[in-house]
Amino acid sequence: MNFDENEPQSVREERLAAERAQGREARRNAPLDSKGAHFGAAVVSTAQVLLAWNGKLVALGIVSAAFVLWFSAALAWAYADKDHGRHALQRAYHITFGWGGAF
Repeated sequence: MNFDENEPQSVREERLAAERAQGREARRNAPLDSKGAHFGAAVVSTAQVLLAWNGKLVALGIVSAAFVLWFSAALAWAYADKDHGRHALQRAYHITFGWGGAF
């Protein structure tokens, strides 16, 4: 992102809008590798099963609510980024559980 102090405001706004659109299109067309997200979802599911098995219902509710809110925020962000349908759900899933790829 270049900044020219002598650049008129209208030209700057057009340039920044074009850069945002280019970044949005790059995110929309980027391939999503979900292997790490699947692992993260499996870890969370296993933790939830263990919490339910041990009768820790309050902890189960807190963990479940945290991930539901995280997924909802990620989905809202994908929709705000003008991404709709299946790809928006995939992006939200990847954002929510993609940390599993770090292992």
